[in-house]
Amino acid sequence: MHLLKILVVALSLGLDVFAVGIGVGMRGTPRAVKIRIGAAFASAEVIMNLLGVGLGKLAGSFLGDVAGYIGFAALIGVGGYMMFEAIRESEEKEPLDMSRGWGLFIASLSISLDSLGIGFSILYIGVPLAISLGVIFIVSICATVLGLTLGRVLGRRVEEGAELWAGIVLVLTGVGFILAKVFHVG
Repeated sequence: MHLLKILVVALSLGLDVFAVGIGVGMRGTPRAVKIRIGAAFASAEVIMNLLGVGLGKLAGSFLGDVAGYIGFAALIGVGGYMMFEAIRESEEKEPLDMSRGWGLFIASLSISLDSLGIGFSILYIGVPLAISLGVIFIVSICATVLGLTLGRVLGRRVEEGAELWAGIVLVLTGVGFILAKVFHVG
């Protein structure tokens, strides 16, 4: 049951990088660039999760059992923010070159900010940290490469919808985790 929880979180994060991958893939991307972007995005996801874990541990030492609820509330907040950004970004028209340099750095940082909040709550899911981060890393790489590969076929419509759906899934996941904790399920 706990592994299913981390898989849901990883897939939610994967939708976000999948969406960005589609946007970059629509412009045509060579294999080496796909690998570079996939590695950068996945690494950013894991690093931000680790930062979130550190913050979560610190909060846990001060707040005790309440920290789990705060972490899951952060997950809901991150999902809400992702939905807001998906709606706001649908109005922007200027694309950023996310295949190298500062564009890749900014894209990696921006898509991994949600991982900071998820890292805060990841300690309370019940899966060992190394397994959680490994699952997130693998899913992030796969989602990025899949998005880059399918970018030309799927088009901008799926890119915009994927980030919105990722936010919705994170909000629902956070609510589900809170309910599971309240009712001692899983």
